[in-house]
Amino acid sequence: MAYNIVVIAGSLRKDSFSLKIANALAKLAPASLKLEVITPAGISFFNQDLEGAPPADWLAFREKLQKSDGVLFVTPEYNRAIPGVLKNAIDVASRPYGKSSFNGKPVGIISNSPGPLGGVSAAKTLQNILPGIAGPIMQQPETYLNAVGDAFDAEGNLAKDALKTVLQAYIDAFTAHVAKHHG
Repeated sequence: MAYNIVVIAGSLRKDSFSLKIANALAKLAPASLKLEVITPAGISFFNQDLEGAPPADWLAFREKLQKSDGVLFVTPEYNRAIPGVLKNAIDVASRPYGKSSFNGKPVGIISNSPGPLGGVSAAKTLQNILPGIAGPIMQQPETYLNAVGDAFDAEGNLAKDALKTVLQAYIDAFTAHVAKHHG
């Protein structure tokens, strides 16, 4: 049996590093994990006034998460935090109160940046937001990918062997994390 994992690449940019990393993880994943890569595109702004009759895009996003066996976040860092579109997606999925679509789902976090710090502040933002609305967050290995600007070829394929090694170790650990919490 394969576990279905929703991978949320936290950027809307067509050629975002987060999306490329998420797609690379999908290729590196073992047969026991089926990764579906999505972005927050098309998720309308959260507004509590709409909770009585949620928009169709909210319901579809929540259902996708509810049907999954885990969630993996791949996020860039914007101004020392996660992108607003990713925070909005989390807000939509975490509602209504007490019925978060992330409840019980094993979670993984990878941040990235073309700069030297690897988006560590974005990862820490997620580590602050997710407890209380999500399942167990994988603690090790912490993965903050820096200098990702030259890690992919013109077609978006992973071209940096050092990064491939890190991503393989991460997806192997995440596979064990998901199996542990579904075993």
